[in-house]
Amino acid sequence: MNRPLRSALLAVPVGAVALAAAVGLGQSHAPPAAPSPEKGKMMLTIFLKHDQAKTLGEIRAQLEKTGFLEKFPPPEVEVVSWYVVMGIGQVVTVRFPAERLREVNLAVEQGAWGAFRTEFYPTYDYRTIAEAERTRPPK
Repeated sequence: MNRPLRSALLAVPVGAVALAAAVGLGQSHAPPAAPSPEKGKMMLTIFLKHDQAKTLGEIRAQLEKTGFLEKFPPPEVEVVSWYVVMGIGQVVTVRFPAERLREVNLAVEQGAWGAFRTEFYPTYDYRTIAEAERTRPPK
C-alpha cells in the first residue's frame, strides 16, 4: 500500500464495518469445502484500537514518531482490507507466508503501540461457504 493511501487512512476520523451473519449453523449436512488459500499463507486480522485518551493529532504524532507508516505492513505482506471502525479504531486484515508472523507482529509492536491497543485474530475467508449455504435448497 502506498504512503499517500496509508496516510489518508490514518486521517479518516471514523467509519463503519458491517459484520456478516453465519447461515445454516445447526444443520446436519456437511458444509461445502472451504476456499483453498495459497499454500503456506495465513491471514491475520488486527484490531488497532484508538487510545481514546489521545486526540487524533496526538495519535498521528505517535505513529509518525514510531515510523508506523514505514514499518507496516512489512514488504510483501498483502493488505486484504483496512477499515476505520467508529468507536474502535482501525481493523486491518493481512495475508502473508506463515513463517513471517513474527515480522508482522514486530511491525505492529514497534510502530502502533503507544497510539493503539492491539488485538490479533487468525482469520479465514468464509464468504464463499456462506454464499453456497444460502443458495442450497432446503432439505
